[in-house]
Amino acid sequence: MSEDQRQAQTLSLLALGEIEIKGRMPWSSNGTFLVGLCRDEATADAVYKPLRGERPLWDFPRGLYRREIAAYRLSEALGWGLVPETVLRRQAPLGEGSLQVFVEADFSHHYFTLLDHEEHHDQLRRIAVFDLLANNADRKSGHCLLGRSGHIWAIDHGVCFHSEPKLRTVIWDFVGEKLDEGLRSDVSRVAADPPALDDLLAPAEVAALVRRASIVADLARFPDPGPERPYPWPMV
Repeated sequence: MSEDQRQAQTLSLLALGEIEIKGRMPWSSNGTFLVGLCRDEATADAVYKPLRGERPLWDFPRGLYRREIAAYRLSEALGWGLVPETVLRRQAPLGEGSLQVFVEADFSHHYFTLLDHEEHHDQLRRIAVFDLLANNADRKSGHCLLGRSGHIWAIDHGVCFHSEPKLRTVIWDFVGEKLDEGLRSDVSRVAADPPALDDLLAPAEVAALVRRASIVADLARFPDPGPERPYPWPMV
């Protein structure tokens, strides 16, 4: 099976599969559930984030699950494959929410341990650029997952895409380094032709994404926010 076929099958299962809740995910501030999916003979596990499980935030509107889907669409538009397949499900056991395929990962690893291995640095740089674009307000170390194939996945994007600067991340180790031309080219393409996000984000948020992409595409180096680097808490 090709990668395109695998992805199409996964998206179909997420969109149409029967959902069975297996349990609540630990250490989540919002209601997040591990579910099983089944359609015909295909099965998979997924992470379900329903609207009704969200705790209100003062600076983000309700519907954080939509931002999870927007992050997946942005990742695909860039061609980077950072975010696991994620879809909207209107009919689900606890109501409307997002479904994201569960990543089989080595959970002993996270950003800080992955950083110790130079072979992971290019993938981590890509996540750093993605967070600049998405205006990620909560990139914790544990949101970088090492998959079985060695691919690093980026998860938990419920507080992204705000129209105001909100970047908080643990990934500051590449500050001042040259920004790869290939990454800048991908970002420039998205600035010129952004993914369809109008059904998920406010118009001002989509416009802000395009502005950030235009800025990042012109950067020669990873930006330095100054001595007061905005870290999330907890960092892992």
